[in-house]
Amino acid sequence: MKPLLVYALHSGNLYGTERMALSTASGLVNEFDSVIMAPPGPALEEARRTGFEAIAFESPLQFAMALRPLLARAPKLAFLATGVMHSSVCLAWNLLYRRQIAHLHLVHGGAAEHLSYGRKAKLNHRPVEFVAVSSYVRERLIANGVNAAQIRVIENFLPAAKVAAAPRRRAFAGEPLRRLAVISRLDPEKRVDLLLDALEQDPAAARFEVRIFGTGWNGDALKQRVAASKLNVIFEGFLPNVDQELAKADLLVHLCPVEPFGLAIIEAMAAGVPVLAPDAGGAGSLVEDGVSGFHFEADNAQSLAGMLNRIAALPADKINAVVRAGDHLLATRFSESERVADYRRILMEKLA
Repeated sequence: MKPLLVYALHSGNLYGTERMALSTASGLVNEFDSVIMAPPGPALEEARRTGFEAIAFESPLQFAMALRPLLARAPKLAFLATGVMHSSVCLAWNLLYRRQIAHLHLVHGGAAEHLSYGRKAKLNHRPVEFVAVSSYVRERLIANGVNAAQIRVIENFLPAAKVAAAPRRRAFAGEPLRRLAVISRLDPEKRVDLLLDALEQDPAAARFEVRIFGTGWNGDALKQRVAASKLNVIFEGFLPNVDQELAKADLLVHLCPVEPFGLAIIEAMAAGVPVLAPDAGGAGSLVEDGVSGFHFEADNAQSLAGMLNRIAALPADKINAVVRAGDHLLATRFSESERVADYRRILMEKLA
């Protein structure tokens, strides 16, 4: 009988954190029987479609009551959590059950320092290992008082099947580079407004066609600004087939300077689309400027506009070389087999 793997999620959505949880559990299916715990939503629906046991909870008490029988039935288990509450409840119950637990606390980060990083220090010097999804996240954890000795970095990845099935942009052949894609929540910290600044300030940059995929509470203000400035920007909202739309773009523009990782960046690599990202945050660390992507100075609209114009002037063979470098990263650094092997190694060592 395989040991149990319990993955506790703080959100029932199906954004990057939840997709990575399901991909990780799928990669470990030969070693573990997985249970996904989350608030009601599409994450649990997808877990059930994948064949995992799925348990919904809507409060800390419900979570605690649902977790207790899982510990009761499993002499040893892997416990992966994204919230401090999840880890705290598991630690508390194990004072009673004394199970052998490989306890990983996944840190995907976010814009709110205290909530995303600072609260994690409550788990210092407990039998918990933090997994940061980027070196940037590790740095933010340490800056917020988390014990550095408990942190290791395992970057996100794309499942091999997703890479193989991804719609692919044709190779560049000298056509004008003008179609820009942005995949982002429309919240202030994501800095979508910076792209509007660049388009407004630089007449040459205004020739680009921009499609923005995502929703957020800042959406109405951004749309009003686009209408007032008569920019060539379309807000597409949330689309379930965004990978197909991404493959129609000439460049993915990522704007957030405090992004913990930036899953859309490696999804663009799978689509054969080059990436322009800020030179800061986890997103900036995913590409090497001029080699596997491009950088602009974070929070600098003039730098952003300048880089858009520079990239548009590059010869096709240079852009295709950047795309090929992205393919190499997908096969190595962001490989499903390599990164799942990291999780497997940690968990099996702790459960040996």
